Amino acid sequence: MSPLFAAAFAAGLLGGVHCAGMCGGIVASLSVSARGPAAARQLAFNAGRIGAYSIAGAAVGAAGALLELAGPALAAQAVLFALANVLMVLLGFYIAGWGRIVLKLESAGRVIWRRVEPHARRLFPIDNTPKALAAGLLWGWVPCGLVYSILALALASGGAASGALVMAVFGLGTLPTLITAGFAAQKLSSLRRHPWIRYPAAVAIIAMGVVGLGRVPGLHEVVLMGLQCVA
Repeated sequence: MSPLFAAAFAAGLLGGVHCAGMCGGIVASLSVSARGPAAARQLAFNAGRIGAYSIAGAAVGAAGALLELAGPALAAQAVLFALANVLMVLLGFYIAGWGRIVLKLESAGRVIWRRVEPHARRLFPIDNTPKALAAGLLWGWVPCGLVYSILALALASGGAASGALVMAVFGLGTLPTLITAGFAAQKLSSLRRHPWIRYPAAVAIIAMGVVGLGRVPGLHEVVLMGLQCVA
């Protein structure tokens, strides 16, 4: 697995505590609705959610490829990778409770969500598998700083297919937490607030971002030049 996909999966796995807060109430409702097997509804909802992430990843991956064509490929790729890893670091700080800058990204998605949300509400009660799949496809567009941070990785991935795969891998990483939230939402909501869960996850995500920044081509030279200018 390439570092890009590994980072996306790990961010989904470690950042799942945030996903539980954003979607925990929705997935919990799938377990208590009146009709149909709860497990099938959980899987359908998450399949739809990951599908929505993949569509968004394909779109931004294609946009990133166009940006690379518009300018010097190496410089554009370096900027995109640096942006992606800075957002990873900010995401880690947010999960730890040390800052909320990453949440400012969510305001960009509210324009889309205002159009999608009325359609999503019409699906309630989500009491069968087709409704759960449709709900997942729609709720995948809920404004979320975690998702937008990983979209930056998709932007830097080099193309539509790789961008879609980055987001699909990220979605798979969030799956254990969201499935657990569906069947034990109240207990998980309590656990996710404990520092012994949030801090290790946050530190791991920050470390991934820092390591990723260290791999950005030409970044060392840019930093040294900046320090020399300041001095």
